Amino acid sequence: MDTLNGVMWVALGSVFGGIARFWLSGFVARRVGETFPWGTMVINVSGAFLIGMLAASAAGHGTFAAVRPWQFAVTGFLGCYTTVSSFSLQTLSLARDGEMPLAALNLVLSLSLCLLAVAAGFSAGLHAFA
Repeated sequence: MDTLNGVMWVALGSVFGGIARFWLSGFVARRVGETFPWGTMVINVSGAFLIGMLAASAAGHGTFAAVRPWQFAVTGFLGCYTTVSSFSLQTLSLARDGEMPLAALNLVLSLSLCLLAVAAGFSAGLHAFA
């Protein structure tokens, strides 16, 4: 029964994460175009920031140290919201289309910005949840 309860929380978070990703990536694409995968980058960087904040809460024995909130928010919502698979496919597509500088830019920017965002989120979370 405990496993079923966990699955329910992950599934519920995934529904909301998928909807948020669909909406925000579409919003960004409509605003700046789809020549470069800005929508996916915004999703992944904002997701990295959020997971940093939630990890800080968990580290400080806050709300997200508990299993169910973590399952809902991190495993479910952020697991469905962020997307390494789309990032990978878009980078490959840029490279296959002969856009190697853009593929490299996507790779470097995504990795750098996501690492900075998770560190900033963790730092912000330490202060917010202290």
